[in-house]
Amino acid sequence: MGIIETLCEIYETKGYETFEGDRLLTQTSHGLQTAMIAEAEGADAALIVSGLLHDIGRIINPKDRELTDSGKDAKHEIVGQKYLEAWFGPEVTMPIFWHVAAKRYLVATDPAYAHKISPGSTRSLKGQGGLYSEEEAAKFLKQPFAAEGVLLRRWDDRAKSPDAITPPFDYYVSHIERCLKA
Repeated sequence: MGIIETLCEIYETKGYETFEGDRLLTQTSHGLQTAMIAEAEGADAALIVSGLLHDIGRIINPKDRELTDSGKDAKHEIVGQKYLEAWFGPEVTMPIFWHVAAKRYLVATDPAYAHKISPGSTRSLKGQGGLYSEEEAAKFLKQPFAAEGVLLRRWDDRAKSPDAITPPFDYYVSHIERCLKA
């Protein structure tokens, strides 16, 4: 089975778990909403695929929910980035890697941001290291693909509607194909 079939199967069979303690949204729906928002805002294929797959580390790690629910950090961004880097380049995997750090950055630099994130994201922030210091925030933005991680984070935060109507996972296969390593 190739990676496209594997991803379709993962999201079809394991993505039904509800999302991050909020229990209103499945992982699959969240990924689809994130990709849909990215596409609607004119993102390229790599960022759309990053949006679609950004929480795959939650889905494939059997300990993620237990750790997250107990306030610990399962490092889903690292799990996902490491899993996907065999098939995708950094333009897909690095925004995924940075999307948690981007939350820490945004909470530290945008006073209104902390009031916009979901209860689950607020709970997980502490386990993920809390907000960045001024120095950490400045260093963060200098990292390759960190700005893309911030874009992904903002789409991620908006992609939590239990009633959203999205295209199916298959709709994004052409984007995935364009992003696969040669």
